[in-house]
Amino acid sequence: MKPTLQLKQGLQLSLTPQLQQAIRLLQLSTVDLRLEVQQVLDSNPLLELDEDEQQYDDEPLSDELVDLSQAVESNTEEDSASDASYEEFDTYTQWEDNYSSNTSSTHTTHDSDWLIDNLNSQTESLQDALHWQIEMTRLVDSDRIIAMTIIDSLNDNGFLSLPAKELYQSLAEELAIDFEEFEAVRQLIHTLDPFGAGCEDLQELLMLQLAQLPADQIAVQDAIRIIRRYIRYLSTRDYAQIRRKAGLSEDRLKDAITIIQHLSPQPSDASNSDDTEHISPDVIVKKHAGHWQVELSEDSTIKLRINNDYASLLKRADTSSDGTYLRNNLQEARWFIKSLESRNETLLKVASKIVEHQRNFLEYGEEAMKPLILQDIAEDIGMHESTISRATTRKYIHTPRGIFELKYFFSSHLSTDTGGECSSIAIRAMIKKLISLEDSKKPLSDNKLVGLLEEQGINIARRTVAKYREAMAIPPSNERKTLA
Repeated sequence: MKPTLQLKQGLQLSLTPQLQQAIRLLQLSTVDLRLEVQQVLDSNPLLELDEDEQQYDDEPLSDELVDLSQAVESNTEEDSASDASYEEFDTYTQWEDNYSSNTSSTHTTHDSDWLIDNLNSQTESLQDALHWQIEMTRLVDSDRIIAMTIIDSLNDNGFLSLPAKELYQSLAEELAIDFEEFEAVRQLIHTLDPFGAGCEDLQELLMLQLAQLPADQIAVQDAIRIIRRYIRYLSTRDYAQIRRKAGLSEDRLKDAITIIQHLSPQPSDASNSDDTEHISPDVIVKKHAGHWQVELSEDSTIKLRINNDYASLLKRADTSSDGTYLRNNLQEARWFIKSLESRNETLLKVASKIVEHQRNFLEYGEEAMKPLILQDIAEDIGMHESTISRATTRKYIHTPRGIFELKYFFSSHLSTDTGGECSSIAIRAMIKKLISLEDSKKPLSDNKLVGLLEEQGINIARRTVAKYREAMAIPPSNERKTLA
């Protein structure tokens, strides 16, 4: 086939650098935004923090800078993203793959103390803690090798990841040790911090803890017998079977179960190694004079301005590389400031509409939550759903009822007998409330919960109740049964 040239007309949306920047800033969390701002401040001498909280437009500029600024403005108005809505970009769903934020959380320089504290507070793993304690213990070389091997074989919960005999056999030939020596070292590890590390299973761990209690107490003796012989019935809370097989009275069984319930199901602190996550809210909502007011938090409102000292150099700027450098940085500075302003405006609009829709939640709690989807907010403020999604992801709002991610206020709905709709969050709250009021001796089954919700006019399937209950980490009725 002979190659030919053809002319075609078409429309294509171009992703300008300013548009890319505006959308990227919108989806950043507060801590990631601080990192982004700090990086821009470090790289652009025309930008500085507005510590006096004065808008950069109020700063007096030289005539040359005014002319240059107007030129920059005219060149960017056609494809400005910060003065327009984000709808132009919303059709480019693949943007998230190309411009997703991979930056880590940090704070700006005025929070340097916070940053230093967090850099110095790296979480110590379970293995690291045990290794250090073994290094501080007098052991012969063979026992130290055994100890290190056992520690390295622990899972995240502090239990052995394979049976003790298998681990012993992997060491026996190399070290020429007997099983008693291996077990003696493992018993030593049990006594370290966290207590009980190196146990094979839950039964061994519970027996180890019971051995620390007064052996002359009847309740302790009963608890030891239950764990040793009838632990399989505890997982299903089949207390009647335990009572019959162990030959215990109801009072003695209740005392033994009380002791068992106070034992740790895994080596102490093995599940608490993660740092507490600190959330900095982006938006604050308060009630004033009977009205709910929404405002951006100080942490999320970062004010920048043009640095006049560097801007004044533009008076003498020519076509040299230095002059070009200053002009380019001025353009980037204005873009960035406008993108920040646009982010704040969009975030405030979205949060205000969410509060308007969910006013009943603020007044009465979760049971008053209304069904809400992204499209509802998008239609109210005239933006695309993808923009609302980016504006609510990893953004938090501080309310009198606590701190919530903005996405928390969006939920699906179920129909009611009256033809209305009920939020899934409200239904979860109702299920939680019903279970909290149940008789612990006769807990409510999922079918019973369905009946109680239907009495309130909510049409719901049993599997949906089970799904909501599991999502709230509430065990089934047979596991909630108690003797009290």
